[in-house]
Amino acid sequence: MRIVVHYPQLARQILLRTDVDWDHDVMPTFASDDEVHFDINIPGIFISCKPCLRVGADLHWARGSNYVLSAHEVDPDIWPHFLMEDQGSVSDILSFDRGSAQHAVRVYLPPGYAENTLRRYPVLYMQDERNLFFPQEAFGGHEWHVDETMDRLDQMNALRKAIVVGVAPVDRMNDYTSPGYVDYGAFLVEVIKPRINQLFRTRTRAQDTVVMGSSLGGVVSLYLAWQYPQVFGGAACLSSTFGFQDDLFTRIDSEPKPAILVYLDSGWPRDNFDATNAMRDLLLSRGFRLGVDLLQFSFPQGSHDEDSWSGRIHVPFQYFFGRVWAAMRG
Repeated sequence: MRIVVHYPQLARQILLRTDVDWDHDVMPTFASDDEVHFDINIPGIFISCKPCLRVGADLHWARGSNYVLSAHEVDPDIWPHFLMEDQGSVSDILSFDRGSAQHAVRVYLPPGYAENTLRRYPVLYMQDERNLFFPQEAFGGHEWHVDETMDRLDQMNALRKAIVVGVAPVDRMNDYTSPGYVDYGAFLVEVIKPRINQLFRTRTRAQDTVVMGSSLGGVVSLYLAWQYPQVFGGAACLSSTFGFQDDLFTRIDSEPKPAILVYLDSGWPRDNFDATNAMRDLLLSRGFRLGVDLLQFSFPQGSHDEDSWSGRIHVPFQYFFGRVWAAMRG
């Protein structure tokens, strides 16, 4: 197996250590200023390893958990960081003018973003920014814990790191329902997303860009992916009020199927359970395949609130950004 480690400027000083012997330096077979290659044999089913940065007499181990690589994994790429904390950061509020109103936006940057400047990241755009990161801003003081969940999945080595962009609506009922979501969607695509791409190291392809929300936020998320499949390659829709004030059932039933991934979920016995199942059945009738480009889950006793959504966001996060799914999509 060839492991490629990417790190700016000091890559020639990187070595590898593995659980075959944690005290033994595995030296690179190729080294440049920005990347090094390690050709290793895996003695069993998998191997644990960690890049190390040697600066003078100091040895810095890559932060976070060990990288665990399967014998059948194909030439993995690793973007380590050595000097910064294992937690991501959430930005101050960025304001985007939309006529006489403003959208408040916060951006979560994953661990190591500022240190390893070679890496570019997929992006998750999430609705209802005020509920995502801080309890003092959230409805009823209950937030989604997006940053903590992303950090924990990163510690588990369970996903590709991603940037999360939380966008607050100007008028939630108008922005997230028909016909108001037409104007909101155009502003997100034409103004907010290009600016985010300028400010941050993003991957800009549709397959690296996902939109997500709950309730009415789930409705507008599916609208955005259906309307702009060249921009958003996937939509995560939690407890969505499909059919309340939108034209999605009619459009999906009559328009060509776009190449997008869709995640649906709901609680039970209420929590838009029936509307979510109806949307699942419609998508299946249009050629979506469960376990391939459509996932749908029902959560017993799941309720329509931030605590329930916080407890299950790790599922769509892993669907869209998990290492296995990411490898399948290229």
